[in-house]
Amino acid sequence: MAFFRSTLGVYASLLPGFFLLLPNSPAPKRDEVPPQKKEILLHTVAQGLTMAHVQPQQLDDAFSRRAFALYLQRLDNNKRFLLQSDIKQLQQYEKEIDNQIKAGKHDFLDLTTKLMDQRMQEAQVLYRELLAKPFDFTVNETFETESDKLDYPADAAARRDLWRRLLKYQTMVRYAELLDEQERQQKKSLASTKAVPSEAVVSAPLRTPAQLEEDARTRVRKYYEEWFSDLRQTDAADRLTQFANAVANTYDPHSEYFAPRDKTNFDLALTGRLEGTGAQLGEKDGQITVAYIVPGSAAYRQGELKTGDVILRVAQGPAEPVAVEGMRFDKVVQMIRGKKGTEVRLTVKKPDATTKVISIIRDVVVIEETYAQSAVIEENGRKFGYILLPSFYADFNQNGGRSSAQDVATELEKLKKENVQGVVLDLRFNGGGSLQDAVEMAGLFVESGPMVQVKSRQRAADVLADPDPKVQYTGPLVVLVNKYSASASEILAAAIQDHKRGVIMGNTTYGKGTVQRVFDLDQALPSDFANLKPFGSLKMTIQKYYRINGASTQFKGVTPDIVVPDAYSAFADGEQQTKYALPWDEIAPATYKTAATALPLPKLAAASQQRVAANPAFQVLNESVQNMLKRQKTTQAPLHLATFRAEQKLVQAASEKFKQAQNLAPGLEVSALGTGVATDSAQTQRLARFTKPLRKDLTLHEAVAVIKDVL
Repeated sequence: MAFFRSTLGVYASLLPGFFLLLPNSPAPKRDEVPPQKKEILLHTVAQGLTMAHVQPQQLDDAFSRRAFALYLQRLDNNKRFLLQSDIKQLQQYEKEIDNQIKAGKHDFLDLTTKLMDQRMQEAQVLYRELLAKPFDFTVNETFETESDKLDYPADAAARRDLWRRLLKYQTMVRYAELLDEQERQQKKSLASTKAVPSEAVVSAPLRTPAQLEEDARTRVRKYYEEWFSDLRQTDAADRLTQFANAVANTYDPHSEYFAPRDKTNFDLALTGRLEGTGAQLGEKDGQITVAYIVPGSAAYRQGELKTGDVILRVAQGPAEPVAVEGMRFDKVVQMIRGKKGTEVRLTVKKPDATTKVISIIRDVVVIEETYAQSAVIEENGRKFGYILLPSFYADFNQNGGRSSAQDVATELEKLKKENVQGVVLDLRFNGGGSLQDAVEMAGLFVESGPMVQVKSRQRAADVLADPDPKVQYTGPLVVLVNKYSASASEILAAAIQDHKRGVIMGNTTYGKGTVQRVFDLDQALPSDFANLKPFGSLKMTIQKYYRINGASTQFKGVTPDIVVPDAYSAFADGEQQTKYALPWDEIAPATYKTAATALPLPKLAAASQQRVAANPAFQVLNESVQNMLKRQKTTQAPLHLATFRAEQKLVQAASEKFKQAQNLAPGLEVSALGTGVATDSAQTQRLARFTKPLRKDLTLHEAVAVIKDVL
């Protein structure tokens, strides 16, 4: 951090002289950003990254091409606005962005803003015209749902056809939902008629197909009215933020620019002030996704919303749902946030392509559920331990708070008193946290020695070791990971694997092996620019993690010793799927000792593979995953209603088959440990939320079988 501040400070001291060379600009309009602020911000972000990033890029043509492609992708992600002629006009800047930033110019940014404003006005007229007439759902045609497979429209006629298919598809989806809803009401009314005298039953009149189609178009029109209203609120400051963030993301996906408002939201997520749903959101290709479910939050306790779900619509209680695709990210966040006790209904798209309406009553985080919890699994008179670790929490402010490493040590002691014959440590969906706790936690299972290496730019790697020779637990150990295990989770799993202390089981982890710091640009820039502040903040990647064997966890993640099928991991994106991710590399290994008794990993993996292949539940899971992957590759959606509804029924049937498969597995006998007798209903519910999903957890069941193989 000191290096960044000093280098950026030196650079900033040169800025006044630099800008004395710039021509005077006319006073900006009220909703515009002063040209000088654009120049200072873009130059500072780019130069700061070039000076202090762990793997700096030069401001050259290669950088320019990356920034050009990334910004255009985000500017018109679904290719609904810009024409090929617009792209051709913009391509004059494809290798000039670096030169523009160096010269204090922003012609590319200004031209994209001008073109987008013009094309959005044209599209606004277009959607109103197209939605004024009914759609014919008996015509055999398709709509391409994957924007990467689309070209920019060749001309206005091609753009019109793109919008026609898009609006027809969205109307058809709503129309099908209305048909399904009416059919459910008919069945409910019929059931009521059989239960009570017919004269006592009052059923709603059936609406005709034409009425339902008009209702569907009305709902789509309302969505676009609100959507374009949001788009019109995108001002010059928003465009500048988007462009500055694209510049930062060309270095790596975790380096970001935060405008002052965005930094406030970022701080809010880190402070734990999480009254609301507890679902942290992300944005990918214009879609709002669930990036993380905060342990102990309302969404976590409700249990249906999962990491990776795509949010389609948001409703406040019983109000009409609002479609959020393409909506401003900050607005969607505000819609989902809310006061304790209020209801939000989220319509989400699951990995298997099914949609589900999830009702969540907003609440504060239940702190007890954010901490490590343990349970005992009993099978044929034998006991096995289980520890769930939601995150690597720590008392960063040293106010007497809890430490995840100390809590896991406490849970291990409880399990040892129960004479368990093995322990399963669950790091699935654990996105990381305290590095020091990951190091100390590895030391609970391994004698003193190195656990991870951390390397800054132009410095030798620092080896972080556990100095305590005491080993808390020496028995068989299985560590569960999946695609959502990241950062500190990967460090702990890698340390256990490199020391050959336990079996890593599940799916390849996310692959985030980098460290970021947030720098306040207002503190770095001199007082000469006080009238232009605030400038926001820059989150920058300044270090990389390396395993003690010298390999990075970056990009590749940690490959488990035993792979077990997992529906969520099959559809999750890792670091490899992000734009401009830093590559995998390696450094010299640290000096360390492996466990005295080597585990027969090939033999354990072969036995597990044989069990999984013979398990009916895993067979159906594998079949479901393969079918889902196949459907995912089919991006041409039919605009023929009967065909569309038939496909949706197949999806629903496959989803139901998958749910039934989970019930095929024999249930585990699981009891929460060390909590005593529940003294109130809230505690009883917490214990039930903890143990209930474990009983039918296929991966946990197989982990117990692996421990038995080790014994």
